[in-house]
Amino acid sequence: MRAAFLQGRLRSFLPYGPEDLPARIATGRDAPREELATALEAYLKRIGAPEASLAAARKLAHPASRAVVTGQQAGLLTGPAFTLYKAHSALKLAYAYGDTERPVVALFWIASQDHDTAEVARTHLLDGDERIRELALDLPEAVPVARLSFEPYADEVRAFLRSFGGLEEVRRRIEAAMEGPWNYAEVFARLLLEFLGPHGVVPLDPMAPELAPLFAPPLERELDDPLASSLAINAAGEALAALGIQPSLGRPAGATNLFLEGDDGRRRLLYYDDGRFSDGVRRYEAAELRALLRADPSRITPAAGLRPVVQDAVVPTAGLVVGPGEMAYVAQLAGVYRLHGLEPPAVIDRMHGLVLEPPVRRILEKYELDPWAFQDAPEEALLAALGRKSASAAELERGLRRVEDEFSRMLATLPALDPTLVGAFERSQRRLEGEIERLRHKLLAAELASKRTVRDQHRRLLVHLRPMGRPQERVYSFLGFVLKRGPEVLERLCKSPARGRVTIEA
Repeated sequence: MRAAFLQGRLRSFLPYGPEDLPARIATGRDAPREELATALEAYLKRIGAPEASLAAARKLAHPASRAVVTGQQAGLLTGPAFTLYKAHSALKLAYAYGDTERPVVALFWIASQDHDTAEVARTHLLDGDERIRELALDLPEAVPVARLSFEPYADEVRAFLRSFGGLEEVRRRIEAAMEGPWNYAEVFARLLLEFLGPHGVVPLDPMAPELAPLFAPPLERELDDPLASSLAINAAGEALAALGIQPSLGRPAGATNLFLEGDDGRRRLLYYDDGRFSDGVRRYEAAELRALLRADPSRITPAAGLRPVVQDAVVPTAGLVVGPGEMAYVAQLAGVYRLHGLEPPAVIDRMHGLVLEPPVRRILEKYELDPWAFQDAPEEALLAALGRKSASAAELERGLRRVEDEFSRMLATLPALDPTLVGAFERSQRRLEGEIERLRHKLLAAELASKRTVRDQHRRLLVHLRPMGRPQERVYSFLGFVLKRGPEVLERLCKSPARGRVTIEA
């Protein structure tokens, strides 16, 4: 898996990994626990959280409490399935390592400050006729989603759900979570609570009025030396680049890790030069920004390179559950943690899920196909499966493999024969591999062209497992599967392990 590969290469930049989580939980950590628990309980009560989530939030007041944190943007209908997989991973880990003497709580940080509304404006569901159904809302740009009322979009979402069909009971639960004067982030939180709240997940919205004041102190500290965190991120990026790893974060000259929400409601990055700040519209003295932060702490918010640190300045985080992309940028943040006097948490790759509905299960069984192999490399996996069923295809595949193996064997003997030939031979091998891969694709195309049933089954597998050329978990909302197949799908997710690749029967 890419996450494991990345974690292996980035290990020196990630002080703590999954194996360190028990030790991080056992290690003492200062945090404003009582204030956090009180604020979370007030926020959760306001948005209608179930008792299990409220009870979990109260546990944070315990002086030895710790948290396993994950998070994501406030996606429409909870966004792609990996959002719920992250929450599930945090819940499982919190349950596995917590006890009465040291409670561990699963927190889900809602990126309500995010202003990239295009990322949260659409959702995809796979309907009963195996058609990809898309809903895309017309959200204003550059506005934090916590400032967007959901009410103007509720009818459009309800109409989409009703045209999709599925189980009325599940649809009513989704619609009930949208009813009321909620903002976009609050509807996301209510949906998360509707389906995972009974298991004790605790959503945290840093722009909620109950919670935003808690994050003002680390933001104010950032104003004291506004370029230090950017320099630390860039230094880590240079170290990664020296190892041949492309850094995920980079700060341009003068860029801070702070955003300011202007009087027009738009969120803009703050720059710092010659003792003053600028958002591209006007300039600010540091004293002005501190006064603004005290008056309305939700107006100044962290950039990606500062967000986990601001979070962990308040939350007693022991573990941070992330996806592959996040793991790469968290690897650049150790220096930012040090600037704020914090120790980084254990960074843990999330669960990766694949929902298998009955039609696709039957096709996979017929061809003895591994669903993960198909998702990773659809053509190669199907060709191998066809090779097991077709004598001619199998013979051609064996021949291609013999050529590859013979070339590799010859390459291994070259250094002893004539080292100067190794480079030319490696280039030839790469060209040969490209030609062999093209032959494989032509073989698959021939099989698909000659056999309509195979062609149709290939299409169905793609629609289910790799829609729009991407992994299933990055396209379809998990709620779509619950709508079609019922709450049992969610129950199977909740019984899954915290990490690794997991198939979920629907």
